[in-house]
Parts: sequence; structure tokens; C-alpha cells
Amino acid sequence: MTYTSNQLSDIQCITAVARRYCRGVDRLDAALMKSAYWQEATDDHGVFVGNAWEFVEMCMVSHLRWRSTNHCIFNHHIELENDGIHARGEAYNVTYLFQKDDDVLDTWYGRYLDRYEKRGDEWRIIERVCVHEGSTSAPVSTMEIDAPRFRQGAFDRPSSGRPVGP
Repeated sequence: MTYTSNQLSDIQCITAVARRYCRGVDRLDAALMKSAYWQEATDDHGVFVGNAWEFVEMCMVSHLRWRSTNHCIFNHHIELENDGIHARGEAYNVTYLFQKDDDVLDTWYGRYLDRYEKRGDEWRIIERVCVHEGSTSAPVSTMEIDAPRFRQGAFDRPSSGRPVGP
């Protein structure tokens, strides 16, 4: 398929929306996470179905049980609609969640099914459905490196107001 430069720009902007969501939830940055959704957007995450901004607020509390999380999205397929202001997407997701009080790694496997909407020059999610494919929990042991000398995953959580980088 051949894309126009505007369509390529739209696809890149939508991809950036999905990455903002992931970084926002991983860094416990509510403002960043909300910036991926329109204010009236909905999110069906199984344990929560409703307004996406309310879901964000729930995540800021519920994700404290992990010392760090890593939402990884793959195979992000985006279909632009002919009206130029709507799109649909599917992104595969694997999330690594390190329990705060135990040496246990929880891993979540699934997909995000999204509807995107463009207002002015900005794309955001207007509807999300989170599909669960499976999950695992397993004890983790330290690699044979001097791990305590590294910055640990929680050192920059929450990141609100913190610049990206060191």
C-alpha cells in the first residue's frame, strides 16, 4: 500500500500515542498517561470499564504494588479511516511487572484494541479494549552481576515533572 506523507505522519503520531500510554503507566505519570486519551475516552481493562482518565487514576494506585513495570508493545497495526480523523489499531503487549515486596516477576500477555480520533492536529485514543491472552508469575533470581550497583527500576517512579534521561 502506498501512503501519502500526511498518512505517514498520522501513523507516526498514533504510534507515539501508544508509546506515551506505556511510558505514562510505567513511570506512574498520570498526566502523560492521560495525554494518550481524550477526556471522554473509554477503557475496558477487565478489572475496570469506564472513563479512561478515571482508569489512569486507578492505575496510579494499583501499580504501586510493583517496584517497576515495563509495558512493551509490538506489531502495532494501524488502519486509517477514509475521513482522515479516525483510525483503528491493534498492538500486541507483553508487560513485565516486578513485585515490590517479593522477588517475583509477573508477566502479562495480551493486546490493545484501539479506536483513535484526530482533533485539530492531535491524535488520541477514544476507545480502548484490553484483551488478555495469558499471564505468569515466577520467582526471579539475581544475575551474576553486581546488580545493587545499578539504579533500580523504582528510582524514577513517579516521573511527573522529571526530564527524560539521566
